[in-house]
Amino acid sequence: MTADGQLTVGLAQVDSALGDRDRNLARHRQWVAQAVDAGVKLLVFPELSLTGYFLRDLVVDSALRLDGPAMKDLLSLSGDLDVVLGAVIEEPDHRYFNASLYLSRGELVHVHRKVYLPTYGMFDEQRYLASGDRFRSFKTSFGRAGILVCEDIWHLSSAYILSLEGVDMIICPSASPGRGLSTDERLGTAESYNLVCRTYAQFLTTFFLYCNRVGYEDGANFWGGSMVIGPNGDILAQEEDADEALVVATLDLGDVRRERLANPLLRDERVE
Repeated sequence: MTADGQLTVGLAQVDSALGDRDRNLARHRQWVAQAVDAGVKLLVFPELSLTGYFLRDLVVDSALRLDGPAMKDLLSLSGDLDVVLGAVIEEPDHRYFNASLYLSRGELVHVHRKVYLPTYGMFDEQRYLASGDRFRSFKTSFGRAGILVCEDIWHLSSAYILSLEGVDMIICPSASPGRGLSTDERLGTAESYNLVCRTYAQFLTTFFLYCNRVGYEDGANFWGGSMVIGPNGDILAQEEDADEALVVATLDLGDVRRERLANPLLRDERVE
C-alpha cells in the first residue's frame, strides 16, 4: 500500500432476497450507484449477497460459472469503483463454493472460496458446499489485500497467513445471524465480532473491513454491525443498527506505515 494518499471505502449493509439472483443484482446496481455518488472507490457487499444465505437445495439453481454469461453483468458493476460481492460459484467439476469476488475496472481480480464452512447449530454449509483450500493475497490499485469470509476469521491461521503475504487490508464479507445477549443487552454475536475484528486489525496492523448483512431468513435475524477499522484497532465507521445502510469512511493509507513503525509487531514476528 502506498505511503501517502487516501481511499474512500463503502460497506453495503444490505438485505438479500433468498434465491433471487436477478433481484439481488438489480439491488447491487442501486447500491453501486449510491456509492459512486458518495465518492466510494472500494465497495464491499456481504457474504452471498447475490443469493441470500440459507440456500440449502437452492444452491445449484443460484450458482454461476466464472466463465458463464452471468459474469458480464457482475463485471459491469466495477466500471467506476472496485467491488467485492458474494456468490455461489460452480466449478467445471460441478463443485459449488461460497465465494467472494473482487472486481475492478470490468475485470475479475480475485476469487476467495470460503475455507471454513460452519456445520453446527443452525448452520449446515458443508452439506451443500465444498470448502476452499487456500488464503491468498492479491494486488489492487491501492496495495495488497486479502479476503476472509465470515467463519474464516474464527480460525487464527487465516488472517495470519494473509499477514505473512503482506496485506495491508483484510476484507471480511459476512452473513452472521444474531445470537445471545451480553450483559448490557447487546447481541453477544456483535460483541464477539467487534472484539475479533479489532484484534486482528491491531495485531496485524492492517485495515479491516467487516461487512455483515441484515434482514431475516428462516426466522434468523442478521444483525448488521458493519465496520471499518484502522490499523491501530480503532473503529473508523460503523452502522450499529440492523438496517440497510451504506457505511462510508475515508482511509489515510499512510496509517499502515505509521502504525508499523510505532508498533513493529510484524517485523519482530518469528515464523521459522
